Amino acid sequence: MRVRAGELSDVALDWAVASAQGLLAFGWENDMGLLDITLSTGEHEYFNPSLDWAQGGPIIERERIELTYYGDAQGWAAYAGRIVQSAGIGHTPLIAAMRCYVASKLGDEVDVPDKLVKEAA
Repeated sequence: MRVRAGELSDVALDWAVASAQGLLAFGWENDMGLLDITLSTGEHEYFNPSLDWAQGGPIIERERIELTYYGDAQGWAAYAGRIVQSAGIGHTPLIAAMRCYVASKLGDEVDVPDKLVKEAA
């Protein structure tokens, strides 16, 4: 199903980040609501860059994603590209940055497995 990058959340967002990195072989949501994936390298791991700074932080640094806080009502905004090419908004800096990353790599709309779309909002 096609979902706007700016509306991705939870497992669907993490799946899209993995896909943007070319890491995803297949994935699914486990009982704890986390993305449980097998990477294209054959390794199996939990991949949650929208929640885990140890996974999302290196993406932000590598891609030089800039973050700005606009207050409680508006939340966080993330920008990528020397001349802003992509942007993401979210309630946390990781969500905003991962939405921005997905948009910069995959475009404004992303194909997400139907079973994960329930997580997009």
